[in-house]
Amino acid sequence: MTVSTFTITQPTQIHFGQGIINTLPAIIADLGSSKPLVVMDPGLVQANQDKPVTKPLTAAGIDFVLYDQVDPEPGLRLADNGAELARKNSCDCVVGVGGGSAMDVAKAISILLTNGGKAVDYIGLGKIAKAGVPKIMVPTSSGTGAEVTFTAVFINEETGSKAGMNGDPLYPEAAVLDPSLTISLPPHVTAATGIDAMTHALEAYTSVGAHTISEMYSLEAIGLIVNNIRDAYADGRNMEARSNMLMGSLLGGKALAIAGVGLVHAMAYPLGGMFGISHGLANAVLLPYVTEYNLIGDLKKHALLAELFGVNTEKLSVRDAAGELVEELHLLNSDLNIPATLKELDIPEDKIEEMAEIALTVARPVENNPRQPNKEEVMAIYEYAMMG
Repeated sequence: MTVSTFTITQPTQIHFGQGIINTLPAIIADLGSSKPLVVMDPGLVQANQDKPVTKPLTAAGIDFVLYDQVDPEPGLRLADNGAELARKNSCDCVVGVGGGSAMDVAKAISILLTNGGKAVDYIGLGKIAKAGVPKIMVPTSSGTGAEVTFTAVFINEETGSKAGMNGDPLYPEAAVLDPSLTISLPPHVTAATGIDAMTHALEAYTSVGAHTISEMYSLEAIGLIVNNIRDAYADGRNMEARSNMLMGSLLGGKALAIAGVGLVHAMAYPLGGMFGISHGLANAVLLPYVTEYNLIGDLKKHALLAELFGVNTEKLSVRDAAGELVEELHLLNSDLNIPATLKELDIPEDKIEEMAEIALTVARPVENNPRQPNKEEVMAIYEYAMMG
């Protein structure tokens, strides 16, 4: 483990367990609020999966406003529109329900209600002056860890670029993690969100900003995900696997909030901003290729991760053991039916240079990466990932 100087902010109150969604009314009351804006993935409403969240509110006599205008890759206008709806209805807290998109929109709305202005005003780091209204996150997938992070990521509709708001005021006051809410996830979403969580934990572990506490979260998260994602994918009703995946996602979110993520995320941003590829899927396809590039940045850490994946490294050199991690990542993607190449996502080869230029502008993840890339190297990784 790495020992270094660090400062950690972890303000989110975490509620975890099967059926714990029923305590949502009490959590809202404990935060001094009474009328939430419920920001929810529209797919949950369409599939009649909103009831586990809204029923306890109705039973407790809590008046709420539903905002389900959330896209898989949300634009800034969604936060602006949601804040306007909340003001109009005098909402005094925000509940984000769904995947990372819904939670990011909810976090941004909270900030807009107290700071004013438009969402675009807060893109960047340290631009949020005031705390938002209380915000409670309810993840329904095991992937983003957004329920415990200080980031909200959006596409700027004017420029087509993807960037985030970042700052301690974005930390949710509470997170409600109920594994039963993830049971309805279809296999392909279980796969993409699960590898997204894996990416958070792996990149945080190899980040130049990693230290003892972040590494603790990372290693526990990776172990939980590796040992449960195939089970959750094969049988979504497996509550033990679902619970372990949700915990792995939570711990991965903790790790990334502390140590940051790396080049996989930077290179995934253009896939989302330019072509609408979901964040989790973009991360999943790129992860083995970027990991192979990063190996020499920290051979010992990558070799240790291979052991977590079940590789017997006893008779292998550190370099060979690290290389086995890449093979394990490809095999995991194959088992989960995740596309092996960018070509399978219909990404045009003539956009590689533009994607590389955009990726290198995502400053913090690039700076966190264990190996510092130049434009030609990023292009080479995209080209490798294009054909496999």
